[in-house]
Amino acid sequence: MTQNSTPTFRRILLKLSGEALMGNADYGISADVVERLAAEIKELIDAGVEVALVVGGGNIFRGVGLAGRGMDRVTGDQMGMLATVINALGLQDAIEHAGMTARVMSAVRINQVCEDYIRRRAIRHLEKGRVVIFAAGTGNPFFTTDSAASLRAIEINADLMLKATKVDGIYTADPKRDASAKRYSHLSYDEVIDQRLAVMDTTAIVLCRDNGMPLRVFDINRTGDLKRIVFGEDNVGTLVDNNLTRDKA
Repeated sequence: MTQNSTPTFRRILLKLSGEALMGNADYGISADVVERLAAEIKELIDAGVEVALVVGGGNIFRGVGLAGRGMDRVTGDQMGMLATVINALGLQDAIEHAGMTARVMSAVRINQVCEDYIRRRAIRHLEKGRVVIFAAGTGNPFFTTDSAASLRAIEINADLMLKATKVDGIYTADPKRDASAKRYSHLSYDEVIDQRLAVMDTTAIVLCRDNGMPLRVFDINRTGDLKRIVFGEDNVGTLVDNNLTRDKA
């Protein structure tokens, strides 16, 4: 499909897992990965696209895992929220080194290192061409950063939410384990829920469904795919929305 000369989407929210920032390492943040992400985001900013990010913290800490071994779940989730702030600050630094302006907005008050999340202020930052990085999830335990991403995308009136993964879309089965697995080009929210396709948690999908927020799942490791999606290429990843008439082949 030929790429449009102008962006199809003017305001997007990109959900990054903490694991996506590790690259080939076992832990932490890969400088190469965040620099590449910053370069891809800069292409969008230069084209006039407003970009918001939500980042997870699984590369640093997973509260759910320790909660399963006896740690208080609320404490574990709070530690996970702080891990997302670390990742957000790392992304902010890479984005600013690439020549853009970025703001980290946290759902948990940490005023000495980042701003509090205030919806109207976030939208104003976006309108001024700043990259906004939402950290600390929703600020509440028991909610994933996927749910936080859906919530923030809806709150800022994003045109599209992008879920970055390590595979190029949603498959009928795990393509790493099942060679016969086929990629969906399009699904409805209800199909994702009914088939229990583990792309995002159910709360996040329901939020998108009930508020008509289109979601596209794609491979963050394929350089250029982010721009291709934002500029209208429809054959990248898997689209999830309420349009039941689209071709799924």
